[in-house]
Amino acid sequence: MSPPQSPNSSRDQVRPLAPSSHRIHVENEEGVNYTSATSNTELSKKRRRRRCVKCFACCGVTTVIVGIVILILALTVFKAKDPKIRMNSIRFEGLSFLTRSSNLQPNLNITVVADISIKNPNSVSFKFRAATAGVSYSDRVIAEALIPRGSARARRTLRMDVSVTVMTEKLVGIPRLTNDLIAMELPISMSTNINGRVNLGLFKKSVGVRMNCNMVIDLQRQQVKGNMDCDRKVSM
Repeated sequence: MSPPQSPNSSRDQVRPLAPSSHRIHVENEEGVNYTSATSNTELSKKRRRRRCVKCFACCGVTTVIVGIVILILALTVFKAKDPKIRMNSIRFEGLSFLTRSSNLQPNLNITVVADISIKNPNSVSFKFRAATAGVSYSDRVIAEALIPRGSARARRTLRMDVSVTVMTEKLVGIPRLTNDLIAMELPISMSTNINGRVNLGLFKKSVGVRMNCNMVIDLQRQQVKGNMDCDRKVSM
């Protein structure tokens, strides 16, 4: 028979060896690991922060690109260009009666017909309001005519005949008329002022086109002597 073993020797043999190192995790009653929860919260905050930075960066880049595109369009496609007005020709009817002041009668009329063109270089139409065309002699307006409202199409030229009727009774009271009739030359001027708008999508431009033409009428030939001196001005 084997000899009996003492209780002390049995405890010494059964004692387990403790590991060299070990982490202690503290859990609450619901079994949540505080160390792991803290790590996940910080990681989630970092992700949200990154997403916000990316979002703000994308918004900033998009805003800059849109601004550059709008600026380029405003300086090129959507840039309003000046309409051009021109007096192509002018003719007179009834000048044969205008030879001497003694022959002038109040019931005689002189008709002035002007061929005027408006050139629109813009990519959209130029719409203008009703305007007036006036004929002046010796710094006095002797006749006016109405120009109806209209529209010059994009990159097109609008031509129109403006007819003005001059009553001879308005000429009789002008002091220099006798001398001009003796010289067979009548200096007059014709002016018009047209206001409108060019609608370029996001941009709307108000445009004013003014023209004043000075000329000398040869009463014997019943036509303009030499060339007309026209002054044009565009305001936007």
